[in-house]
Amino acid sequence: MHAVLKHVSAFLPRPSDWKAARRDPRRDVLAGVTVAVVALPLALAFGVNSGLGAQAGLVTAIVAGVLAAVFGGSNLQVSGPTGAMTVVLVPIMSQYGPGGVLTVGLLAGVVLVALAVAKIGRFARFMPTSVIEGFTAGIAVVIALQQIPAALGVTGAQGERVWQVAADAVTRFASRPDFQPVIMALVVAALMLAGARWRPGLPFSLIGVVLATVAAELAGLEIARIGSLPSTLPAPSLGFLNVGALAVLLPSALAVAALAALESLLCASVADAMSVGERHDADRELFGQGVANLVVPLFGGVPATAAIARTAVNVRSGARSRVAAVTHALVLAVIVFAASGLVGRIPLAALAGVLLATTVRMVEVGSLRAIARATRGDALVMGLTFVVTVAFDLVSAVAVGIGVAVVLALRAVARTVRVEQVPLDGGDHSEEELRLLAEHIVAYRFDGPMLFAAAHRFLLELSEVSDVRVVILRMSRVSTIDATGAQVLGDAITRLERRGITVLLSGIRPGHEQVLAAVGVAEHLRRDGLVFADTPRAIAHARQLITGHTQTAEDMTVRM
Repeated sequence: MHAVLKHVSAFLPRPSDWKAARRDPRRDVLAGVTVAVVALPLALAFGVNSGLGAQAGLVTAIVAGVLAAVFGGSNLQVSGPTGAMTVVLVPIMSQYGPGGVLTVGLLAGVVLVALAVAKIGRFARFMPTSVIEGFTAGIAVVIALQQIPAALGVTGAQGERVWQVAADAVTRFASRPDFQPVIMALVVAALMLAGARWRPGLPFSLIGVVLATVAAELAGLEIARIGSLPSTLPAPSLGFLNVGALAVLLPSALAVAALAALESLLCASVADAMSVGERHDADRELFGQGVANLVVPLFGGVPATAAIARTAVNVRSGARSRVAAVTHALVLAVIVFAASGLVGRIPLAALAGVLLATTVRMVEVGSLRAIARATRGDALVMGLTFVVTVAFDLVSAVAVGIGVAVVLALRAVARTVRVEQVPLDGGDHSEEELRLLAEHIVAYRFDGPMLFAAAHRFLLELSEVSDVRVVILRMSRVSTIDATGAQVLGDAITRLERRGITVLLSGIRPGHEQVLAAVGVAEHLRRDGLVFADTPRAIAHARQLITGHTQTAEDMTVRM
């Protein structure tokens, strides 16, 4: 029990987490206020986009913003609803309704805590860049497609996929066009994009939303609005939980947890790179996101994750501690209490414009070009991930991208592995090897990992050995060996022995002996004294075998 408590305590908040806050708390508070101004329209927009409404977005930003900051592993991250998460939530909402989304969020929180306890966070760095860039670009396109109905002022558009809903919205708009929401969305988006270049420090997303709301009020435009919002946070409740549907919703929860983990850890790495001397704790970050996602559904919020855009604003605004993220959440809470009526008057088309501009800024064209030009494999993985994200869903896209990347990586490994006869021309041992070959002895050296992707090449090349009595397999340069590689090695040894060729092994590394023994390779060789610590001893023994064989043949000739 003591060991368990000690393990769990490693994830809990500690006094050192707030040490940086004592340096300049005023600076952190100002940074938090700045982030809140930027986060407000995004939280509203992502809440609407998820299908649960603007209130859900605000609740998520407030609750997750505090909990992820307190329990997380980064001093600078800001958490809340994100565009990538809404992409995953929309199909869940359409299939299972609000209760399904809340249940998925709760289950995802459990999964994230389990991942943290299992210390899985360290493995996020192995995600291929081509997959990350591919699904980021795909997410941007999906979010943009999701905004088309609101930007066109169309309600009730239908379709199984987001691009089908967008196409239906365009068809409906064409039958009864109304250009007021279109102009509003485009103006807000253009203001954000132009303003970001002119004065990057100003919150043009909020400015654009305020101007659009004022214009709609003054002109009396009949345009869809957010609607009424409660002036307080809802009371926590588990009324949404359907125990019978847990098994059905678990796959969706795993997808949400995987996305939350990936996006949060990538965001933490970005925050570290933008700051000086910061280093996040990956497992604690997963724990913090898990706690946030366990609590957020109780208040009606959507699953949360760290937000790269808001975190970047936080760092650029001078934040040094978790106080900034907590301040951002508290400011949003004040807005809910004091200005819920005004927030409810915001046109949906204005929020669509905010997200359209956000999607443009999500895509790093330079990174896409660099990956496309790097290798054909990287370009293929990125392209496939992008297409599957847009055409199907994010989870399938990541699975396909990683799968293809693994296959290409193994193919590359297989090409780098070499099985070659030790140099006979110009090497340090050329004269020695020539003498060995004259004595019907040949030495083969393995270079690189002996994995399943390359194992069958070994079998083919070793099976072509001819006019040889003894084969020495030099294993000292084998970096890694798996069960398949060991099994194929055993098959090659068996084939050589059936042809009357004696096989010797030399230089087996200690870590590889266990793999070979587990699959029953080289047991008879070790028993017969045919495994040697180094190649010179193997060569000496091979010569003894040849000499003995020759003497035996001569004795038989004399007797005849």
